[in-house]
Amino acid sequence: MAPLPKHRPKQLSLGPLETEILKIIWELGTVTVKDVHERILADPARELAYTSVTTVLRRLTQKGWLSCEKQERAFSWKPLVSRQEAQVLQAHNQLNRFLAVSNPDVVAAFADSLDTASLEQIEAIAQRLQAARQAREEE
Repeated sequence: MAPLPKHRPKQLSLGPLETEILKIIWELGTVTVKDVHERILADPARELAYTSVTTVLRRLTQKGWLSCEKQERAFSWKPLVSRQEAQVLQAHNQLNRFLAVSNPDVVAAFADSLDTASLEQIEAIAQRLQAARQAREEE
């Protein structure tokens, strides 16, 4: 598993439109409002105001997902977190929420419901945890 990224957004939760726009930005790299708006409107069944795209881009910037800079008369946005880093952050957040339950019965019920492939993944995780423990003890 990849390590946690150095940059972490201030707020991990994203709405559906924020998620959609972030995926577009990951595909395109650096974008303008026009780039995102045109990509969304490429679907003839979609309608979305240009100003709504601007609002979402600003919100993603405030949440710490994007950086914004002015280039001549237009603003451009780029991701501060890659798609892979976002997946690592989301997984870390979900794991912490699961562990916060701290009820052995809940964990046991979860473990009982695992299939063979999941058990193999759990075993791989256990081996990595053991290696991490040993590395910490050697420090």
